[in-house]
Amino acid sequence: MNNPLTTKTFADLDKLIDASAAAFQAFISGIHSSPTGGVNGDGTARIVLTGGTAGIRFLAKLATADIDWSRVKVFFGDERNVPVDHEDSNEGQARKALLDHIAIPEGNIFGYGLNGGAMEEAVSRYSALLNVEAPEGFDLHLLGMGGEGHINSLFPHTFAVKEKDALVVQVTDSPKPPAERISLTLPAVRQAQHVWLLVSGAEKAGAATAVSERADFLDWPAAGAVGKDTTILWVTEDAAPR
Repeated sequence: MNNPLTTKTFADLDKLIDASAAAFQAFISGIHSSPTGGVNGDGTARIVLTGGTAGIRFLAKLATADIDWSRVKVFFGDERNVPVDHEDSNEGQARKALLDHIAIPEGNIFGYGLNGGAMEEAVSRYSALLNVEAPEGFDLHLLGMGGEGHINSLFPHTFAVKEKDALVVQVTDSPKPPAERISLTLPAVRQAQHVWLLVSGAEKAGAATAVSERADFLDWPAAGAVGKDTTILWVTEDAAPR
């Protein structure tokens, strides 16, 4: 966790989205340039998607990007315990913004398959899936961030953010509705070669400052989101670290 944080600041969200989407396209092209590209060495990019205002805008921008999506596998940082066609579903939002509009094989989309019922089986299933589909971790983990510093469904001072070993956990007491969710953990995030946080809004400046200072992740979970190679904070001026 010693790699430096890079902060890229933009006047507004439109400029942030344009720049980060262009960087993403170049990043994927770099992996695809070699048959052994990517952290798993097979020329396929493994990307963890995020939701939120900036995250969904970012995904929508990618819908017109020149990317060979057949060589991209997508995962989700967290999911609410609702069916995919529910308005709160992160996977559902990602499908509407991006996945329904690109030529990505359905077998390259790895959702949690939640339906409002018990989550234990889904946690076990997703944990096993990661061992098969991303044994060496992710190439890039995209993250949004809440004003209190939460990422995925890892909120301050909860058992989920304290998890040291498991890659996937269930959350039953999220302070942000709905209460029931499944989330990748900080150990899972830290298996990514690169971590990008997409952040906008003045209410997030305090959390962005905590990230820039590498504050205690129990207080500010986003401060614990560190990639193996690089960590980039893409941030609008109003949300920039003070």
